[in-house]
Amino acid sequence: MKLRRPAAIILAVALDLAAGEPPAGWHPVAWLGRALRWAERRAPGRSVADGAAAVTLVTSGAWVAAHLLAIAAGRLGWPGIVLEALALKPAFALRGLAEATDGVEAALWAGDLGAARIRVGRDLVSRPTEDLEAAEVASAVIESAAENLVDSVAAPVLAYAVGGLPAAWAYRVINTADAMWGYRDADYERFGKTAARLDDLANLVPARLGAAALAAGAALAGENGAGAARVAWAQHRRTASPNAGWPMAAMAGALDVRLAKRGAYQLGEGALPSSPDAIRRARGILGAAAAITVVLVAGVALLGRRSP
Repeated sequence: MKLRRPAAIILAVALDLAAGEPPAGWHPVAWLGRALRWAERRAPGRSVADGAAAVTLVTSGAWVAAHLLAIAAGRLGWPGIVLEALALKPAFALRGLAEATDGVEAALWAGDLGAARIRVGRDLVSRPTEDLEAAEVASAVIESAAENLVDSVAAPVLAYAVGGLPAAWAYRVINTADAMWGYRDADYERFGKTAARLDDLANLVPARLGAAALAAGAALAGENGAGAARVAWAQHRRTASPNAGWPMAAMAGALDVRLAKRGAYQLGEGALPSSPDAIRRARGILGAAAAITVVLVAGVALLGRRSP
């Protein structure tokens, strides 16, 4: 059925916007996190090989489970598309991302910097947030929104368009493993190396797609689309990650602000966002960019199903 994957993508996005995230206890990504912890605890050591074996084990399990589900869905005709959309939806999070940014913005407008720091550290970033100034909190929110357009929307949906449910959930395992293990410290410098390198590879195309979508989305939202493209091209190498700089620099250029993480990077050409309103503007760009991404990826899925 040529329209199967495009229809499942559109339906999954509609489900996400309507219902948001399932409860944590029923969320497949939470199950993946527990599986990765289980594999980590049973690894014989902390070597690169041990980490590679752990991420391969969990990725293989997710691939097989998703493949079996896709086979079952394929035998059900149109009802199977609904099943496939339900299985795809937890692999990405658009409404949840928007709600997380909105919560921090509301705390900043209320003047509750402590709550804003807690929210941004709990929901969006892994950096220490206890002593961030209000502008740094706003910067962290905007950076995370831009990067998560790739990690939480473009990459899993593109993986599904190209490789179906197994590819989408393999990506989600790799990205989750990188989030858990991708640290340069004594515990994870070696153990998490494979997960980090696989995540870099998996996001090469989605990161650049995300930056282009942010530039186009900025233009649609009445922001600086040309600036987004220019800053993304000029400054994407300023981050340690080969991918994160693309969407974050694009968002900085779109808003004409500077986005910064202490001791790590500075992106953009203006000042740090001085008002929480910058978060609202970033959310508008994110929504437009996500719509563009979904349409483009659905087109990729349609073309892929038509190819011989």
